[in-house]
Amino acid sequence: MKAAFFDIDGTLTSEHVWKGLMAYFKTHKKRRATHLAFLAVHYPLYFLRKAKLITEAEFRAPWAAHLAWYLRGYTPEEAETIWTWIIQDFLAAHWRPDTIAMLQQHLQANDLVLLVSSGPAGLTRAIARHLGTPHGIGTEFSLTQGKYDGGVQGQICIDTFKASQTKAYLAAKNLAVDFETSHSYADSSSDEAVLAMAGKPLAVYPDAGLQKLAAKRGWKVYPSD
Repeated sequence: MKAAFFDIDGTLTSEHVWKGLMAYFKTHKKRRATHLAFLAVHYPLYFLRKAKLITEAEFRAPWAAHLAWYLRGYTPEEAETIWTWIIQDFLAAHWRPDTIAMLQQHLQANDLVLLVSSGPAGLTRAIARHLGTPHGIGTEFSLTQGKYDGGVQGQICIDTFKASQTKAYLAAKNLAVDFETSHSYADSSSDEAVLAMAGKPLAVYPDAGLQKLAAKRGWKVYPSD
């Protein structure tokens, strides 16, 4: 079976979905203390990344993990309301029509389409359903007595773990994929592993790091120069 693996942030969207999560709580005037704590922790990491003292993945991994703080106390069912708001009210203005069209072409060809993101797994699955596929893989938030507890279950879905978690998902679902004939689409250097996993990688709107990596590895770039 041929598959197509799609990153979300910067690939299918022109904006980061985590901003949608923050926008939800700002709009509804909730989690202000959580937001201040999040910024206090992560702004120093932002400047370390800008100074190239930490890698893109080292910056993004704790960022993705700490998004779980915002969901603390919610049940997965209650979180669905948040995911729907992000998709309908925030992302509506930020989809990339060209890459969405690529995804739809794979669906029309009956390829197996999977969304793979470092973002919340519940949100990734909701976006996947919105785009017409049941397969969404992301960072799983942990539960205590049926409610999100602010932590992460397992590994953050970033860097090499994007690839390993995707393969684990395929194995659990008994989905046999021919990786050599499969496609992968992503925009960041932290997506190297999931791009390399497929025989036909495409660097989509690549950041500077991925632009260099694509040139080094001979990967195609979209849009082309």
